[in-house]
Amino acid sequence: MKKSAPKLALGPILYYWSKQQVEDFYRDIADTAVDIVYLGEAICSKRRLLRGKDWIGIGEQLQARGKTVILSTLTLLEAASELSALKRLCVESPFLVEANDIAAVQILKELGKPFVTGPSVNIYNSRSLKKLSEMGLHRWTLPVELSANELARFQQDRPENMETEVFAWGRLPLAYSARCFTARAENLQKDDCQFRCLDHPDGLLLSTREDEAFLCINGIQTQSARTVNLLGETGRFIELGVDVLRISPQSRHTVDIIERFSQVLNEPQSPERFNTELESFMPTTECNGYWKGEAGMDQC
Repeated sequence: MKKSAPKLALGPILYYWSKQQVEDFYRDIADTAVDIVYLGEAICSKRRLLRGKDWIGIGEQLQARGKTVILSTLTLLEAASELSALKRLCVESPFLVEANDIAAVQILKELGKPFVTGPSVNIYNSRSLKKLSEMGLHRWTLPVELSANELARFQQDRPENMETEVFAWGRLPLAYSARCFTARAENLQKDDCQFRCLDHPDGLLLSTREDEAFLCINGIQTQSARTVNLLGETGRFIELGVDVLRISPQSRHTVDIIERFSQVLNEPQSPERFNTELESFMPTTECNGYWKGEAGMDQC
């Protein structure tokens, strides 16, 4: 039986944008071929230009346009207030929830609600996947540091009706810290950051002394400087039975990127024809090392 092409998902916005920019962005996304849209704040609880009701309103508009909407939770919880907000989101969400922290997994299990996990939940073996499936996991996202060969082993053993998602485009989420690196770069305290993340709609690039782009700072999150691009692996995704490919939003060209992925997934054509165009959409250069089992920043 012929295997079907994966669906396309748009991950949550990982950066801090103005409310108007966010609303305009999702108005454009409503007209794209993306199947699944993740909404909400996954990085910093101080980013509150949009409240819960705002995200739900955007979600309802996208749902009316045929999109499957998922609300994302914070990745790193540091205060009792954040835990309370997490519980409220899990209880009140009219949509499926993406758990980005094990605390969210536990809350959703207790509520008896199905959920999905993002790439920050460290699922490194089939036993973990089976356990989370018993707790209500519907779809998991492969951690970005795992390779195609490791995914193949997961796919052989994954529980029945479990879906698999792969982070296929965007700056790789690498680490999270209690310290805000953006505030530190501006010589500010975290508690008085003055919301400087708003000045960096695609993060703050960090280069080596040799002036090579190395990392990207995004508040408490550290990302790769390079953009992972796995469009050329479409055939491998289909072979492995991957259900969903995730595109991570950026401040420019996201609609164009979705269009290129959709064309390759739905039409019999080579992804190589889009390489030059896709390179022009990247803030720096590309990488795919982890997927090949090599250093993450390599292009193999």
